[in-house]
Parts: sequence; structure tokens; C-alpha cells
Amino acid sequence: MVDLDFKKAGGLIPAIAQDYKTGEILMLAYINEESWDKTLKTGYATYWSRSRNQLWVKGETSGHLQIVKEILVDCDDDTVIFKINQIGDVACHTGNRTCFFRNIKFKKVNEKS
Repeated sequence: MVDLDFKKAGGLIPAIAQDYKTGEILMLAYINEESWDKTLKTGYATYWSRSRNQLWVKGETSGHLQIVKEILVDCDDDTVIFKINQIGDVACHTGNRTCFFRNIKFKKVNEKS
């Protein structure tokens, strides 16, 4: 089993929710040791709400639950990807499928092959 490094960032690490079928990034939230343990025990993505300062089972009130299918951990043990089945097809609190629905225009570099 992997030991996540919760000490490095003050007890919270990023958790990326990714659709396990399409690979689409749906959201980013944070987990602490308690939410990590609850996710592992229940199979539902459980995060730490920084604004409410409490555990947060994604979709517990809205019905848009995230069922974890696979978990990936980065090489530094301080970021995870939850590959999930998004119930209800909405991950963002704004009602969008993904939290990443805004596209920023910028000067693109012309790369030579």
C-alpha cells in the first residue's frame, strides 16, 4: 500500500477526479487522511472541504456521487487521481459536467517538429 505524504502540504493533498471511461478531467479537490481512508473504505470519492472545514462526500446531497474505479498516485506520493464513474453526469457545483469549462486564449508557441 502507498503511504501518501499529507505532511508536505499541511495535511491536504490534491485529488483530481477523472472520468474513467473518457479520461476527461472533471474537478480538483483536496483530501486529508480521514477523507482518504473513507474513500478507500466506501468506494465513494470523499474530499475535505476547505470552505466548510469538514468531510465532503461528493454528491451526498445532490445525488451526483463519484464511484471510484481506480486510484493513481504520483511519484512524490502527494497527489492522487480518482478515476471515477460520475453519477448524474454533473461534477461541478455550477451544474456543468466539469469544473474546467472555461477556455483561456493565449499566444501559442509555434513548435517545429
